[in-house]
Amino acid sequence: MREQILEIVNHAEKALSVDEIFDCMKLSTVEEFKELIKELNAMEDELLIYRTNKNKYMKFGNSNLKIGKMLATKKGYGFVDIEGDEDVFIPEPFMNHAIHGDKVVVEITSKKGTDLEGRIVRIVERNLSFMVGEVIIQKGKPMVLLDDPKVKLTIYLDSNNMHGAVEGSKVYIKLTNKLKNNSYNADVLEVLGHKNDPGVDILSIVRKYGINDIFSDEVKEELTHIPDRVLKEEYEGRRDLRNDMIFTIDSEKTKDIDDAISLVKLENGNYELGVHIADVSHYVKEGSALYNEAMDRGTSVYLADRVIPMLPHQLSNGICSLNPNVDRLAISCVMEIDKSGKILSSDIFESVICSKKKMTYTDVNKIIEEGIVPTGYEEFENILLEMKELASILRKYKEMRGYIDFQIDESEIIVDETGKAIDVVLRNRGLGEKMIEDFMIAANEAVATTIYFMDLPFIYRVHGEPSEEKIEKFLSFVSSLGYTITGKIRDITPRTMQNILAQLNEKKEFHILSSLMLRSMQKAVYDMHNIGHFGLASEYYTHFTSPIRRFPDTTVHRLLRKYLFHHDLNKGSIEAEERKLPYIAEHSSKKERDSIECEREVDDMKKAEYMMDHIGEKYTGMVNTIMSFGMFVELPNLVEGLIRLEDLKDDYYTFDESMMALIGRKNKRGYRLGDEVNIIVKDANKELRTVDFILNVEGKTKERA
Repeated sequence: MREQILEIVNHAEKALSVDEIFDCMKLSTVEEFKELIKELNAMEDELLIYRTNKNKYMKFGNSNLKIGKMLATKKGYGFVDIEGDEDVFIPEPFMNHAIHGDKVVVEITSKKGTDLEGRIVRIVERNLSFMVGEVIIQKGKPMVLLDDPKVKLTIYLDSNNMHGAVEGSKVYIKLTNKLKNNSYNADVLEVLGHKNDPGVDILSIVRKYGINDIFSDEVKEELTHIPDRVLKEEYEGRRDLRNDMIFTIDSEKTKDIDDAISLVKLENGNYELGVHIADVSHYVKEGSALYNEAMDRGTSVYLADRVIPMLPHQLSNGICSLNPNVDRLAISCVMEIDKSGKILSSDIFESVICSKKKMTYTDVNKIIEEGIVPTGYEEFENILLEMKELASILRKYKEMRGYIDFQIDESEIIVDETGKAIDVVLRNRGLGEKMIEDFMIAANEAVATTIYFMDLPFIYRVHGEPSEEKIEKFLSFVSSLGYTITGKIRDITPRTMQNILAQLNEKKEFHILSSLMLRSMQKAVYDMHNIGHFGLASEYYTHFTSPIRRFPDTTVHRLLRKYLFHHDLNKGSIEAEERKLPYIAEHSSKKERDSIECEREVDDMKKAEYMMDHIGEKYTGMVNTIMSFGMFVELPNLVEGLIRLEDLKDDYYTFDESMMALIGRKNKRGYRLGDEVNIIVKDANKELRTVDFILNVEGKTKERA
């Protein structure tokens, strides 16, 4: 019956009533009519068909209806994120009680170029069981003011079941039952502390994203059986590299060291690069509590004043970490690379290593950038210079095939012992950081290539081609700034994107344009099906190099052990992986997104906290976003603030969407992306994670924020 219904509505020129579908199917009995109603209701619930307000049915593909995720804003309007398509703008009157995070059906009501506008016609799913907020008392009743201003709900608590929470407490709650419209009752699951207690601000964001910072008793019990050193029997069957010149390069703060490197220059002029990765899967066995916990977490989360690790510190900072002068188990990928940067061969095997030194990027950069050799690095100078030489070759090879370097700056938040933000600075990314990145990319490609040609189930790191519409929209915007892009742009390849960036490289607003272009691209994800990595211009790519902090890497190690070391290739074993890996890939991609959003939200909150101590101070920044309600200005340390339209007192400005500009009645040029402006910090709100600026008409500024 279902297939017949779909056939009918799919070929109908208009929405059909139940009676019309009944007649088309040539049904006749009351029982058949009841069965039809039942099937139509089921198909509606499964979003195979849509029922209009007039109780007529149509297929989704025959309408302007789409399914997506609601991304609400604090202003009341929102956007529906539709996978593989443009976002749909939803004005506030057409939100139809949808809130941030809802899965919704949206009807497209207008289309201008690639810009879509619509209205919400149905809320399909609402996943808001667990939330975080502040306890407030209104008219004697305890309520929760949610931390996320985009989620507009009214939430009541049971005054007899507060678990010690009082007014001002931050609480982790579970919604229990819906009352009316967007009102709910909720139970307190955990009192996080008072909103002004040190660390509660970050903990509240962590809980909001469902990130767990406590390991279970089962995990702790398993840790008691894991040694703190490599045991004698664990050396067996491994290649002994303990006497090789192997070392690590990380930041000063790093305690979980995933990767070590080695290099030998061969007699034929080629390079033998060794990338040696902590053998986490030796200790984290499939089916164990440790394994299940790592899979559930998906990734470590790096926040302003803390790290929430994927693995307990006993592993991440201990037996799995490639600390200096101690034996450690590893999986090594040793590659022969020619003088053009091409990987000629690779050997992947189980090993035992002993890192000769924990180097820091700061010290390594002194050697390879300035020619200064810090004390204790004398015996490593020559090999580091050879590594610099190889890294340059690898980077040129990547650039030749189309590797896209967006050159996106990152900020680092400095906090005091209480977790309060006391400075925001640009994160340094020198030649040492780029060198390690180049070596890790080479190893990831070598591993992915090896398994791809074995035609076995695997997890790849994939990055799809951007949509032609989004790139055309970006180029149209670049053109509105007065810049002309030359060369072929119809065929969208990594080389095309690389060429566009190269032509914009010297423009004053390059880093803004680079960020906009990056947003035009798809997001990289984990997938069993290899489609290549567009941004890296790589045919075969995976994540192999960070198993301490990323579960997909741990999974790749497990598969390497299964396929290459144990040769477990029987049909049942392969089919088991084909069943498991799709979930691992999808779950890992989701946990990665949650982690990134959590980290960004903490950064925004801490930047606002930092600027609260600088209200009234003057700086110079660059306009990096223009909206109908004002313009965002970015300071040199990447702190961003909003100048609201109503605070532009010198003229009456309107938003020109085609030019992405604010145009004044008198000031016809107005304000555009890339304009340098002098500002005064008007306000900052840590809870709302906002910073407000006003123009500084005098023009005198400080050097930096």
